Amino acid sequence: MIDVDKFKRVSQRIDSYREAMIELQTSLCAVPAVGPENGGDGESLKADLLKNRLVQLGFKNFRHYDAPDKRVSSGIRPNFITTIEGINKNKFVWIITHMDIVPPGELRLWSHDPYSAYVKDGRIFGRGVEDNQQDMVSSIFAAKAIIDEGLMPANSINLAFVSDEETSSNMGLYYMIDSTDNLFNGDDLIIVPDSGNPEGSLIEVAEKSMLWLCFKTKGKQCHGSNPHLGNNAFLAASHLVTKLAKLKKLFPKSDPLFDPPESTFEPTKKEANVGNINTIPGEDILCMECLVLPDYYLQDVLSAIQKIVHKVEKTFKVQIEISTAQYVQSAKPTLPGAPVVQALTEAIQKVYNIKTFAGGVGAGTVASYIRKKDYPVAVWSKTNQTAHQPDENCPIDNMLGNAKVFAYLFLQK
Repeated sequence: MIDVDKFKRVSQRIDSYREAMIELQTSLCAVPAVGPENGGDGESLKADLLKNRLVQLGFKNFRHYDAPDKRVSSGIRPNFITTIEGINKNKFVWIITHMDIVPPGELRLWSHDPYSAYVKDGRIFGRGVEDNQQDMVSSIFAAKAIIDEGLMPANSINLAFVSDEETSSNMGLYYMIDSTDNLFNGDDLIIVPDSGNPEGSLIEVAEKSMLWLCFKTKGKQCHGSNPHLGNNAFLAASHLVTKLAKLKKLFPKSDPLFDPPESTFEPTKKEANVGNINTIPGEDILCMECLVLPDYYLQDVLSAIQKIVHKVEKTFKVQIEISTAQYVQSAKPTLPGAPVVQALTEAIQKVYNIKTFAGGVGAGTVASYIRKKDYPVAVWSKTNQTAHQPDENCPIDNMLGNAKVFAYLFLQK
């Protein structure tokens, strides 16, 4: 149930915010918020800017759940919620977005300074403008439209802004959930707008298990002209990569709920070893991301990897240390008939006039931990799918349209 006239007024109000939304995107982009694992100093500066802007925009009620972290200069990883009270003060519509971003990567691949956002062809370009600032800004101005129209929604609204999503979430939403009793209520509608498709038709209800591993191969460094005096760690690590491809055959199941439907095992990060060409490296480090269907236990995957590692160690007479950066066993999916999915379905159809479907994804979001706590949660966004890429960008129309979807949710009874 929704008051059509109120939604029309709110939608028009959102359209009037177009330039203000672009300006906030630009301001947020100029303040990098990279976690210490990725060589940054955390999210505090961005959180301060964001909260100051929220106050200027008319938001008044805030709660903080800052996680202590000695690795960053501020000593904390900020997490906070701003609330708009509704008629029902015990039921909330949540929009949860994250402040942290990934580094730009290879700067030569960017057309412009990644931290200086600009508009071209109806899109905003810059690191973080899609992941996750598009929907952060959308949620803010959706709620602001409710405030500016003088409306009291049937249910209360919580906008949550969290840290540390790009690495582990241990200093972000996980910390918030674990440091307080009953962050969520059982009948809350929880939306995490951090994944989706270009049509806006995918409502994500399931995620694959996530296993991030790094392999440090130890051999013996020597001069390149005398390889017999050393033990080439790079050579052994290269063989390890090819042997790890066997995982696809060991865990072959397919599930059409997901796209792609199978588990994926991809080597990703490769650290530099020696600095010159004529030295055989005695140490080599590489990492891989495993996104595994819920049918499998991550411990079984890890056991299979350890067997492969042991064979490479024996063949090349090296030592290989395995370190775990992420280990997240997937939770049970949110049911497609859950109230949050039904509410989103109605809102998306109203705003974008498209048919939605419930599906699963490989990429992990904070929704996984919420599901582990037995709360239904839906992940949704109409997204350009340029996250983590050079020239990351966000269509301005997506920002406005998604804001209207959130506003529709806020107005539902």
